[in-house]
Amino acid sequence: MTAAPVPPGAIGTAPEPAALQTYLGALDDWVRARRTELDELDAAALSAQRGDEVGADMALSLALWKAVADRWQLMWATWDGGRVGEAERTRIATLAWGRLDGSSGAPSVSVPEACRLSDALVAQLRTTLALTPGADAAAARIKDLRAQLERIRDQVGLEPASTRDDAARRLAALLQRLDDVTERARRGADVGGLLGPLESEASTTERDLIVGNARRREAVDRLRTARETRADLVARAEALRRLAEICVRTVDPSPRYAVPDVAALGPVPNTPERLQPYLDRLGRVAEALAVAQQAYADALAERTQLADLLDAYVAKARAVGVADRPDLRESERQARDVLARSPAPMAVCRQLVGTYQAWLTQLASAGPAPAAPTAPASGAASKESA
Repeated sequence: MTAAPVPPGAIGTAPEPAALQTYLGALDDWVRARRTELDELDAAALSAQRGDEVGADMALSLALWKAVADRWQLMWATWDGGRVGEAERTRIATLAWGRLDGSSGAPSVSVPEACRLSDALVAQLRTTLALTPGADAAAARIKDLRAQLERIRDQVGLEPASTRDDAARRLAALLQRLDDVTERARRGADVGGLLGPLESEASTTERDLIVGNARRREAVDRLRTARETRADLVARAEALRRLAEICVRTVDPSPRYAVPDVAALGPVPNTPERLQPYLDRLGRVAEALAVAQQAYADALAERTQLADLLDAYVAKARAVGVADRPDLRESERQARDVLARSPAPMAVCRQLVGTYQAWLTQLASAGPAPAAPTAPASGAASKESA
């Protein structure tokens, strides 16, 4: 399971470019690896006909992945290939540490908390679906459990006084059971049957602590929630403008969505009766930003998909021995030239990739080109002359 990176800095700070570049690359790796894991778990659940049993956790896992992936895209657009000043670096830190948009079904937590919650859910799903390695991997599983219990220890420290003792007792019980399992494994016992329930309970405990902490923050400090949400939307709106600029430079036609002006909502009110309507308006702005971001992301993805499709057709042409035919080479050249334009005319790109496919179908059905006749050897020609 890929470990999620910790973002540098904090809200309101401007981390160094090198630290941001490292973090964005690591977060990209985590997003890709987590999507692969979720696809594997979904396939395993369907194969075992246990979709109803794990449906809720799977839906929450996908919502968390989607929220983190969307937030990474905004951070990447703000990064803009490293062309960032102090304002852009501060905006990226705000996007990393600010609360995620809860409209997708994910809790309103920060990116690091969402990643940790996703880790706990995936671990629980693996245990439920019996995908955790067997006894030969007991040492690795025990090591992962120790790391997870240390994360739980950190969460216990965030509990309020009224619930901290209970959380500490749960942690102590888990640590005692892990010590017992470790000792049994050291003596050579098969501890596979003990590790599964312990992993499941540890994952449940970690998830409950993370979600409970997030809910308490929302209930106790809604004013701070509104301020953080507004700051986050300002950063998202600016990042979306960057994404829109990239899209306009890259593809034609490009979506034409107006980016909402968060400043038009005015300052955050400090009275309860005015705060909820303000939060509702912030939610509508978040929905508008999500719609616009999806449209721009889809437009950029189509160009990448067409380039990948052309590569696949070229590979097929090489496999059947017709890649060097003049018509195919000219068709490939034209398609690549147009795809490389800034902006690339997408209607023409689709047509040219389709043309290459049509040529490939035609030439592949006709078979390889006939071999050119071989010239007679000079010695044989001399004898015929004689």
